Amino acid sequence: MSSNYAGRSHNRQYLTSKQVRARYGGISDMSLWRWLNDNSDFPQPMRINGRRFWLLAELEAWEPVRKQEAV
Repeated sequence: MSSNYAGRSHNRQYLTSKQVRARYGGISDMSLWRWLNDNSDFPQPMRINGRRFWLLAELEAWEPVRKQEAV
């Protein structure tokens, strides 16, 4: 296995639903569901065995957009 391959896997950090809810102030699972269904800008998760995982980089890219909408 090349060192480039190993390095790329570290660039992709995924968060679980619980971690995403905690990141945004402990929102409820229902709030997260609303963001996924009502807010087309919110990053969509990938599903693995029925569990949702968000790419941290996508959430970080969405955060400035969220802050602008709040103003």
